[in-house]
Amino acid sequence: MRVIHSVRNLHSWRNKKELLEGTIGFVPTMGALHDGHLSLMQRARKHCRTVVVSVFVNPLQFGETEDLGRYPRSFHADRRLCREAGVDLLFAPPPEEFYPENFQTTVRVNSLTQRWEGEARPTHFQGVTTVVTKLFCLVRPHRAYFGQKDYQQCLVVNQLIHDLNLDMRMIRCPTVRESDGLAVSSRNQYLSAHQRVQAGLLSKALRQGRDAIRTGIRNVRTIQARMEKILGNNSDVHMEYLAICDSKNLEPLTQLRGTVVILGAVRLGTIRLIDNLLVRCP
Repeated sequence: MRVIHSVRNLHSWRNKKELLEGTIGFVPTMGALHDGHLSLMQRARKHCRTVVVSVFVNPLQFGETEDLGRYPRSFHADRRLCREAGVDLLFAPPPEEFYPENFQTTVRVNSLTQRWEGEARPTHFQGVTTVVTKLFCLVRPHRAYFGQKDYQQCLVVNQLIHDLNLDMRMIRCPTVRESDGLAVSSRNQYLSAHQRVQAGLLSKALRQGRDAIRTGIRNVRTIQARMEKILGNNSDVHMEYLAICDSKNLEPLTQLRGTVVILGAVRLGTIRLIDNLLVRCP
């Protein structure tokens, strides 16, 4: 596995790839790699001739009061995991290399970023769309692999690819979960033992909503009340939102039909967790 830290060397590597046939698969990450990232690498390895992973803690997608400074960084362990997963190239630029002095350009997707995570973290998605646009231009992948845990991000990136006519596909991969249903996340390592137990309530609430829909309940308020009851009984878990939305545009629904997405976000102390479930209405 080759490791590249500079944009110039990545350009050189990618230009040589033009002479070769085969699909390039790309997994963009912020490091602190876990089983969710590993599943993306394995999916890419199965379907692509060349697999590229980026490890870059992107400062643009953190707000002023968020956890950029203490976001987990474990490059040596990340490099080892990538090598064991059969990754061909690991791109890990320092911030000053990726965003040089006098950097001025940002990329924004409008409507899809206004609700939910976009409302809770106003600068977040502009940071995401800017960094992935840069990475897509550098790596020029044929396929990019993202996890469903960040469902809104998946829709935003897919819109970006469509609107900018990028010659690539985004592959959304299933959320990887712990035994109690908690979605695997780099931020889970912040949780104390007590908080770790409470964190499982988010996925439990989402499953309650899914099961209600599957049994034929169509009243959104009734379903939301059932989900909120699970979280509301615990003072250690602060619910930010629980919503049942159109799976294509994330607009909240009053009538359920087709495939819907149940979105949730909670805080446990200073730690913020998100999750979702896609549900097909019978």
